Amino acid sequence: MHEAASALTMPDLSQSAGWLPLAFALVMALAMLAYVILDGYDLGVGVLLRRADDDSQKDTMIASIGPFWDANETWLVLGVGVLLVAFPLAHGVILGSLYLPVALMLISLTLRGVAFDFRVKARAAHKPLWDRAFYAGSLLASWSQGFMLGSLITGFASDWGSRIFSALIGLCLMAAYCLLGAGWLIMKTEGALQLKAVRWAQGSLWLTGAGVAAISMATPWVSQRIFDKWFSFPNIVLLLPIPAMTLALFIVIARSLKRLPTRLAQGNQYGAAVPFACTVGIFLLAFYGLAYSLFPWLVVDKLTIWQAASAPEALLVIFYGTVVVLPVIIAYTVFAYRVFWGKSTALQY
Repeated sequence: MHEAASALTMPDLSQSAGWLPLAFALVMALAMLAYVILDGYDLGVGVLLRRADDDSQKDTMIASIGPFWDANETWLVLGVGVLLVAFPLAHGVILGSLYLPVALMLISLTLRGVAFDFRVKARAAHKPLWDRAFYAGSLLASWSQGFMLGSLITGFASDWGSRIFSALIGLCLMAAYCLLGAGWLIMKTEGALQLKAVRWAQGSLWLTGAGVAAISMATPWVSQRIFDKWFSFPNIVLLLPIPAMTLALFIVIARSLKRLPTRLAQGNQYGAAVPFACTVGIFLLAFYGLAYSLFPWLVVDKLTIWQAASAPEALLVIFYGTVVVLPVIIAYTVFAYRVFWGKSTALQY
């Protein structure tokens, strides 16, 4: 019976109706992964902004994300755009179920963008107001994205247990973004701010771990199909390296954060990139595990990528546009990071 169900949801991939939805699902997944990592660290820096001691440290934090933060959000536009044009049925179901957190996220991102541009040119008396606005926008955007992740895992269930779970995942994703942001600051800054970033990373590490553990336990719980994919033999043996590697990365980060203060105080930058790189690794492994669990469903046990896809003729036209646009976005992103790599200093206007 399980094999029959799989046959119903897996069309012939040699036909355009079969491979085009799969290709767009891959593009959408890669776009959302890139957004979570790239915009995740600058959202984390925004949440951490309030903990800085003075305007100089805050200016340096803002300068560290200044060349990148706006371009990072391009990946969100791409991911949601693919969802809209390639999977319109899923777009209606998902955004209909997530109307309030999506609206909160968009308002928060708008507030964040306005605050970013105004704070650097505002009078000294008004600058703290825009700092608070940037912090609030980053905080609410991070939490709303975590709430949406929790809702996706529970199949957009509306009972109180699912809502509480989603709210807690919102807090955990906020901590994960802070861990990313602190790791970014460890790489991009020096002196007292860099040492502070190490402490911020230590404070965010284990709540991030709790979030990864909660998602790992909840995902098989919501669907018998997902449970069977993970815990049937030989899958359980083949997939064991994913949680094992994730745990190993958490241990490496903890050890690195314990050793870094002594090194950095001596002016030794060796290992400064380890917390950020390992956190990115955790995000990659968590995303892979989630994608493996959910595929081929866009809405758990309700709607597959083939059921939600647009007509093959429309997908083919959109595919040609994607082939042109996606390399441009990748090239611009790589170019921007290559040009502005190195340590950051306070903004000067």
